[in-house]
This record gives sequence, C-alpha cells and structure tokens, in this order.
Amino acid sequence: MVLFEEIFLRCGHKKEFFIQKAIGWALRQYSSVDPNAVIRFAEKHPLSALARREALRKL
Repeated sequence: MVLFEEIFLRCGHKKEFFIQKAIGWALRQYSSVDPNAVIRFAEKHPLSALARREALRKL
C-alpha cells in the first residue's frame, strides 16, 4: 500500500478521467486483500468522486 500511496501523491491531483478511474480500480482490487487499508486510505486522502466510488464499490 505504501507504493500505491506514493503513486497517488504524484498523480491523484490530476483530473483526467482514466487516471481517476485507474486509482479507483487499483484500490478496489486491493480491497480484496485488505479492505480496512482501502477504507483508511479513502478517509485519509481527498479522492475524486469517481475514484472513491470505484474504490469502495465492493465494500
């Protein structure tokens, strides 16, 4: 999760649709391994509505 957080800090501010979608997809995939980490990440970082919706969709 640390590597993802570093990448997010570099790219998370960009407004491009597919970057935000990819952030959400990556978090959703990781939620199958550690759902609590994804929830904490979503609470800690200002995700776009799209990324948040994708990340938390299966939780």
